[in-house]
Amino acid sequence: MADPARDSLPLPDYDHLPIGGLESRVRSLGAEEVEELLAYERSHADRLPATELLTARLEQLRSGARPSSGDPGAVRPEQGQGRSGSPVSPATSPQPFSPPPHGTPDQRGKPKGDRT
Repeated sequence: MADPARDSLPLPDYDHLPIGGLESRVRSLGAEEVEELLAYERSHADRLPATELLTARLEQLRSGARPSSGDPGAVRPEQGQGRSGSPVSPATSPQPFSPPPHGTPDQRGKPKGDRT
């Protein structure tokens, strides 16, 4: 069930932003918008790093800081992390081998299934 408050936030993807992306993106918001995000955060997840970041930005704005354009290259959920699965493949895997039998390190071992 969608939260109606979430749909009206100044940053529509707020719930999915990593802290680094949030830090860059809140620079473009005014004091009222940061207050709205802070109230939402406190009433929902109440994550300490997020509340500290929003509180610090709110203090900066109240001390005379002006909203800026923020960082357009900030991490956004829709950009993903660039990972596409495991780098392990048959091409990067070593050839299977069995350990040598005890006492003879010169000889390669044979899998038990091949012994007759």
